[in-house]
Amino acid sequence: MSTEPTKASDTGRLAHIIALTRSVVPPMHPAGRPFALGAAGFALLLRRFSRRLGVLGFVLAGAVGWFFREPKRVPPSRTGVVVAAADGAVSHVVLAEPPAELGLPSGERLRISVFLSVFDVHVQRVPVAGLVTRAVYRPGKFLSADLDKASEDNERNSLLLTTENGTEVVVVQIAGLIARRIVCQVAEGDKVDLGDTYGLIRFGSRVDIYVPVGSRVLVEPGQRTIGGETVLAELPEA
Repeated sequence: MSTEPTKASDTGRLAHIIALTRSVVPPMHPAGRPFALGAAGFALLLRRFSRRLGVLGFVLAGAVGWFFREPKRVPPSRTGVVVAAADGAVSHVVLAEPPAELGLPSGERLRISVFLSVFDVHVQRVPVAGLVTRAVYRPGKFLSADLDKASEDNERNSLLLTTENGTEVVVVQIAGLIARRIVCQVAEGDKVDLGDTYGLIRFGSRVDIYVPVGSRVLVEPGQRTIGGETVLAELPEA
C-alpha cells in the first residue's frame, strides 16, 4: 500500500498550520531582533538560577518580540488619499506650520496627529506613494507625546513626500516620554509606495501628518487608526 498520498496530506496540513500561525503571529521588525534576542538570552540566564524567574524572563522576551511586530497591511487602491502612518488614536486635527527644518514656504497646513501607546504596533507606514524629497532628523526633548507642544519640542524625524502629481505631504516621527530612539529606513531621493514600512519608534510615540489646506479630513480626535490602511484624508485635486 502506497504512503505517498498520506505524506502529501501531512505536508499540506503542516503548510496550512504554518500559514495560520504566520497570520496570527506577525513577523518582527529587524530593528527589534537585538532586543528580543537579548531578552531571550537573559531569560536563559535566569532559568539557570530559578525556573520561575526563567518563565518570567521568557514572558518578557515574548512581550519585547510582540512590541516590535510588523503585521501585514493592505493599503487602499483608491488614488488621491492619505493613509495613517501608524496604529494609534487620533489626538489632534488642527492647522499648524510644518517643521521648520524642512525649509517649506511659510503657511499652515492641516496636521493630523496620531498617538501610539506602548501596546500599539510601532512601525511606521508610508502615507502616500511618491518621492522622498527631504529627510531631516532633529534632536529635542522627550515630553509626553500626547501633548500638543510635543510636535515642536520633541526629538523628531521629518519626511517631505511629493506625489506623482506634485502634491506635498509631510510625515513626522516624534519621540515620546519613554521613546528614546527613532529609526528611519528611507532617505532623500528614495521612491516609496503607499503602505510600505519605512521606520519605527521605540516605546510610546506620536506621528504627525501635514496635508494641504483644502484636503478633506476623514477622521476625528479619539478615532483609532490602522497604519497603512485607515484613510486619514482625501487630497485636493491638482
